[in-house]
Parts: sequence; C-alpha cells; structure tokens
Amino acid sequence: MINHLIVTIIINTTLSTIIVLIAFWLPQLYLYLEKSSPYECGFDPLGSARLPFSMKFFLVAITFLLFDLEIALLLPLPWAIQLPTTKSMLILSYCLILLLTAGLTYEWTQKGLEWTE
Repeated sequence: MINHLIVTIIINTTLSTIIVLIAFWLPQLYLYLEKSSPYECGFDPLGSARLPFSMKFFLVAITFLLFDLEIALLLPLPWAIQLPTTKSMLILSYCLILLLTAGLTYEWTQKGLEWTE
C-alpha cells in the first residue's frame, strides 16, 4: 500500500513539474498589444474607470456562486451514503436540490435571468 502511494506521489510530482517547465519555457510567438493588455470584465482597461457597471456581469457572478455553493454542499454526498443514516442524508440533499431548483425556477419566471438590459 505504501509502495503505491510513493509511486503515485512520484508520478504526480514528475508530471506536474514537466507541465510547469513546458508552460514556463513555451514562447508566446505572437504577442501584440491587444493580447497583452489586461481584460477587466468587458471594460476597456485603458479607458475611463467611471463607467456604469453592467448588471449582466453581476448576474453571471451570482449564478456561478449559487451553483458553486450547490456543488460544495453536495460534494460529501457519496461518502455520506456509506453512513448508517443514509435515509436522512438523502432526504436533506433532496431538500437542498429542491430548494435551489425552486429558487432557480422563481428567478426564471420573474425574468431575473434575462441577459439584456
């Protein structure tokens, strides 16, 4: 068992080192001003900083956080199924999924997910 762990660690370390070295030494052949300038959420980084903030970017961020939170809360579910109290864990996870689905449905019916302003 320890042998497999050591071999896995050595292989992972070797592969990650090779990938980092390739990415470090890989030249950027066509570097031009547009490509090397920073990208700030659809705004021109060299222009005025006093532009109104688009709600579209806020909506994308909130939607991402909502579904990221859902995944984080459901991540321990495969391990929890092996516990003796499987039924209560499944009921709680189904309640969480139903609550998030109901929230998404409500936002959808209220036109909260429209991408146009």
